Order: sequence, then C-alpha cells, then structure tokens
Amino acid sequence: MEHLHQSFTVQYNYNIFFTSALFSPQNDLLNNFLINLNPAVTVKKILFVIDEGVANAHSGLVTEIKTYFSKYDETQLVQDILIIPGGEQVKNDTRYFDQVLEAINAYGIDRHSFVAAIGGGAVLDMVGYAATVAHRGIKHIRIPSTVLSQNDSGVGVKNGINYFNKKNFLGTFSPPVAVFNDELFLSTLSDRDWRSGIAEAIKVALIKDAEFFEWLEANAAALAARDTAAMNDQIWKCAKLHLEHIRSADPFENGSARPLDFGHWSAHKLEYLTNFEVRHGEAVAMGIALDSVYSNLSGRITAEEAQRVINLIQALGFELTHPLLQVKEGNSPILQGLEEFREHLGGELTITLLTGIGSGEEVHEIDTRILKQAAEALNSQTAII
Repeated sequence: MEHLHQSFTVQYNYNIFFTSALFSPQNDLLNNFLINLNPAVTVKKILFVIDEGVANAHSGLVTEIKTYFSKYDETQLVQDILIIPGGEQVKNDTRYFDQVLEAINAYGIDRHSFVAAIGGGAVLDMVGYAATVAHRGIKHIRIPSTVLSQNDSGVGVKNGINYFNKKNFLGTFSPPVAVFNDELFLSTLSDRDWRSGIAEAIKVALIKDAEFFEWLEANAAALAARDTAAMNDQIWKCAKLHLEHIRSADPFENGSARPLDFGHWSAHKLEYLTNFEVRHGEAVAMGIALDSVYSNLSGRITAEEAQRVINLIQALGFELTHPLLQVKEGNSPILQGLEEFREHLGGELTITLLTGIGSGEEVHEIDTRILKQAAEALNSQTAII
C-alpha cells in the first residue's frame, strides 16, 4: 500500500548562566536575556513561582523581584507571585500543578511569555511540566536554589510529577529556555541539603570522568566544610558533564540506556519507602554505594576501586545504607524498585554498573544473591578490601 512519510529535526538551544545576586538592580543579566529572546515580540509577560522554603529563607526575595522589574520594565511582571511548598509533596499533590495552570490561564501567559520557577528540583520539575503542557509549550526558566538542582536536575531536559505512587510517572522532555544559577541561594541551605546535591557529582564522575572523581576526592573536605569556591567549581564541572551527556547521547531517552541513573534504581524506591524522609541525594549516595559494591562483587571493579567510592561517600558525610535497602528475602521491598525501573524503561531492565572509576557498562539483570551480599557488606560497614 502507498503511504506518506515525514521526518524532521527540532534543534534546542539553552544556556546555563552562573551569577550572584540575580535580582540586584545592578545585575542586568536576566533582563538582557528576556528582551533579546524573540525581540520582535512587543508584549512579554513573566510569571514567577517560588519554592516556599526559598521565600522564607530569603524574606526579601519577592520585593527584590518586583523592584527589579520596576526598573527593567520591558517584560511585564505578573504581580501575583505564586508561593508553593517545596520538596516531593509538590510533585505528589496535583493541586499545586493545577494552581500553576490556573495562574497561566488567569494572567494570559502565552507562548511568547515566560514561567520562571525558583526552587529546588521538585518545584522545577512540577512547574516545568505545567509550562510544557499549557498551550502545548510555554517558555520556562529555571532558577535552581539547591546544589542538587544547580548541578543536575535543573540543567537537564526533564519535567514531571509523581503519580500512582511512582516517581515521575507523568512528565515531559522539554528543555528550559535558560537556567540561572545564583550562588547566593546556596548560602541559606542546611548542611544536609548542601551535602545532598554532591551525590549527583559522585555519580556523573564515576560513569563519565575519572579526573573529576579524583578532584572530588581531593576537595571532599572543603566541600563538606561549605567552601563556596569549591562548591561553585563542583557545580560547574558537574553541570558541564550533564550537558555533554544530553548533547551526545539520547536526550529524550528513546532507548533503554540511562547511564545518568547510576545508583538511582534503589534510590527512587528508598525515597518512597521512607515517605521522602531520606533526601534524594542521600538516597542516591546509598544507591551508588550499593551498586559500587555490587560492581566489585560481580567482578567488574577491584576492591580498591570500590573502597575509594565508599571513602568519598563517607568523607562527604553521607550514610552508606539504610535498613530498607537490606535484601532479606525474595520479596524485600527494595527489590520492587528493580521492577519499577524496568517498567519505567519500557520493559527491559537496564542498569549501569561500574567497570572502573570513570566508566560503566549496561546490564539487564541483577543477581539477587550478590545484591544481598553487597547490602550486608554496607550494613556491617566492614572494609571492602
């Protein structure tokens, strides 16, 4: 039979800007970006959605934004700035998603206008998803406020919310038009949140860049001690590696391979099992530890390499494991994470394991017996070597 065929390519371009005091009247970075994007459009609006935790920690933020746009008035600021809860609750409860859509509708935010989200990764995920589905795609701007969102989730192309008690069951692949990393937002983070985001740097270094892993080893003490210069370097290096992966591999995850999810299959499940009392980065650190020891016990990396991973995780102040990560029997709760990961990938389980510091390989099955041994080794915190 005769048929029609079509093929086309859509190019995406966006920048990650690194700055300090983004909303200072003396900082024209954001304004210049807004007016230079589609300069022929004469009427542009911008709607801000802010993580409640950020608004509380930076009490003058709303006033600063309004003052900024009173000076740089080429873009019309929606004066009703939305304040919503941060953390996974904003992805678990669809009323916040609906609230953003209602504001987009009420204030006439069209495809020439912007929705800007300020907050941690969960808020950025949810707001990005709302912007992407409204009018089939409104330009969204990310202003990450945590280490985790500045070096990882905020610079990528994913948006989503949790549904059916599954992480990111609803979502889109839609890049932001820009990301603005403002170092001042990191100054008010708790030690726990400061540390949490570094787990993603360990992850990307282990699968992509041995030199970066060595840098993390050399700078672990400075990072743990909240050295701003070291943190800025870590965020830049980590964000760069993530962008390189997105550009060179499979940005919209049409295949089964997801190397950037190294350590995540158990982390996602652990978050849910603890009702998100364990932070994402904390769960990822434990997942990295588990998969690294498994990589050693399955003959892929040496005991010395596995020990280096464990040493770095501990030097940064992370816990190595959690009681819910123990594999006691065939129906241990954490094992359901493997099945959910398989489903998320379209039916074929694909897990990245280490073949060395800075390299990995894809495997399509996990030996429960070896996984149990790895979990027990971490639980006893005995030396790997």
